[in-house]
Amino acid sequence: MAANAPLTPPDSGSTESTSGAWSGQAPAFSPLYQQIKGLILQSLQQGEWKPGEVIPSEFDLAARYKVSQGTVRKAVDELAAENLLVRRQGRGTFVGTHAEQQAQYRFLRLVPDHGTIDSEGPAQRDFVDCKRQRASADVARLLGLRTGDPVLQARRLLRFNGVPTILEDIWLPGGPFKGLTAERLSQYHGPMYALFESEFGVRMVRADEKIRALAPDASQAALLEVPATTPLLSVERIAYTYNDVPMELRRGLYRTDTHHYRNELS
Repeated sequence: MAANAPLTPPDSGSTESTSGAWSGQAPAFSPLYQQIKGLILQSLQQGEWKPGEVIPSEFDLAARYKVSQGTVRKAVDELAAENLLVRRQGRGTFVGTHAEQQAQYRFLRLVPDHGTIDSEGPAQRDFVDCKRQRASADVARLLGLRTGDPVLQARRLLRFNGVPTILEDIWLPGGPFKGLTAERLSQYHGPMYALFESEFGVRMVRADEKIRALAPDASQAALLEVPATTPLLSVERIAYTYNDVPMELRRGLYRTDTHHYRNELS
């Protein structure tokens, strides 16, 4: 169904359910605002509105989809709560982007024991290695690829206040990131996810993490400048773009002598 096609039957309230609209793309009896949310997501995925761009007003979206503004508002509210859209008072609603200051560390939960991650200043990033290779069975499974498919693997060291704090191994599917090189990664001064958005059209919208405690191997300990017996926080993250498509596997080792992992629960 085209993103600008009217929904049927017409809107009769944001909480009413319909069974025929948007057939094949949403479960039967899906609330109408959820169907509108799906259509807006479809436009985001297709790149109709780019990260950082303003989307049409609720009035215009209501006219486009032949529904009430209240239905559109509820759909936009959910997308804003998921950080896919950003409301700005008096300016409109914008597509979220990792280039914004408040989103640069959206998925990073390691914070300093004193002060904030912003008070530390930007991290110094060193790419230790970057190469094209074939996906192992393990990496392929987590990225939804086939064993042997091309992937880009990078190893990155993050320093805060000059202290090596995070060592990350990163795998990206080769197709969407064709042309990405170690030189380009090193030269880009913004967040990696902002680079993925602006140059490869890939936006990370959510992530899953697994956390455990591990001891580093000899090379990891040397890069982090800690004894090999030091317990480190191991964080495995899979980042997804729209429609839950995995686009990045990241395995990091975090020092916690001056930092701690913080997550807000609600």
